[in-house]
Amino acid sequence: MPVASLEAIRAKVGEEVGVSSWLIVDQARIEAFADATEDRQFIHVDPQAAAATPFGGTIAHGFLTLSLLSRMAAEAMLLPDNLRMAVNYGLEQVRFLAPVRSGKRVRGRFTLDSMDEKGPGKVLMRHRVTVEIESEDKPALTALWLGLMII
Repeated sequence: MPVASLEAIRAKVGEEVGVSSWLIVDQARIEAFADATEDRQFIHVDPQAAAATPFGGTIAHGFLTLSLLSRMAAEAMLLPDNLRMAVNYGLEQVRFLAPVRSGKRVRGRFTLDSMDEKGPGKVLMRHRVTVEIESEDKPALTALWLGLMII
């Protein structure tokens, strides 16, 4: 993850801080997620049956797309250079706006929305996140993501 001083990060509130590289969401990834979560709904794992739906084929689980935020953030979010530990603090206003069809690529766009002191050595960072789908107008999802930084 990119690092910077706490002061430099604070100066970025309201600005885009990073965009991840593209990640492929192929059928193997979708099926691995289905196995891990035991969510094997046909629109995810049965290409033939899914082809008969308005999606025209299999799609990723919304939660699969959401779970990729951790991987995307590793390239795009700024972290304090004196960070001891970061803890996922939760999500707000998650919206799944468009399906991610099998074989598509996605990337995350991160804007630092706020930074709040939560006590000595604790800073809560909130990022506005958009997951874009390559060559599509509508994003896969938007969310506010909270991370507690222990410094």
